[in-house]
Amino acid sequence: MSTGYQIIVCGGLVPDPLQTLEPVSAPTGPALKNEMMLPAVLDPWASHALYEAANLAKQNEGSSVRLVSMAPKAKLQQVMMTVAQKVPFELIAIDGPSNGFTDAFDTAAALAEAIGSIPDLDTARLLVFGGWESASRSAGSTLQIVGERLGIINQFQGVDELSIQPDGSFRVLERVEGGTHQVSVCKSPPMVVGWATGNLPEPPNNPQVGMKNMRAVMPSLQRARQAKQASHSFEFESATVPAQQRETRIVKDMTPEQVADDLVNWIKGE
Repeated sequence: MSTGYQIIVCGGLVPDPLQTLEPVSAPTGPALKNEMMLPAVLDPWASHALYEAANLAKQNEGSSVRLVSMAPKAKLQQVMMTVAQKVPFELIAIDGPSNGFTDAFDTAAALAEAIGSIPDLDTARLLVFGGWESASRSAGSTLQIVGERLGIINQFQGVDELSIQPDGSFRVLERVEGGTHQVSVCKSPPMVVGWATGNLPEPPNNPQVGMKNMRAVMPSLQRARQAKQASHSFEFESATVPAQQRETRIVKDMTPEQVADDLVNWIKGE
């Protein structure tokens, strides 16, 4: 019997941060202009979770890492060409929207259903990882809902460090106010971990790992389930790009205190 962990990483795709995003109205609601043409990357928050999961699996023999991602299949294929070279994992693909206009509840339902349908799922070894928030949806609630739907009550958000103690328990460092951490101890799985930045750098590309991953990625994309239609429990009235505002004054011979007072007065006038 394996003593490792089953680590499930939930991560979506987001447009490349260097791209200019413009919301438009589509038949199904708000969308991004030329969305399918925009280059995409794995959500940075989810990337941290994936690297931490791979590191934990490497340190614990018998562990496995699966990446559950909901996005258009064409986009997933493009992004996996790069992500697959970073760390070993198995992809569980869900064919669905990946823009920021998807309801967190519907997204969590699709992710939880995909996780629950894994044939060899063992909740006694299950660790659900993901981003504390998201660079697209930024709801901060998707991962929590996934955990609730899976019946996992031990949840930790804003995690910077996870370490396994000699007795098999988990020591968790969560971010709290004032730049400090809350230290918690979880005796055993299952647990949900929403990662902040973690402590690991981005792994270098490894073509051998990439080729091995891609052998399983392509069949996974072909088997990808279509996400269920949104519940339409809410509607977007409008979506616009934030207006740019620039006010410039050239003033000489001001002291630092005067500059600070000027800034405070300007902020209060907003």
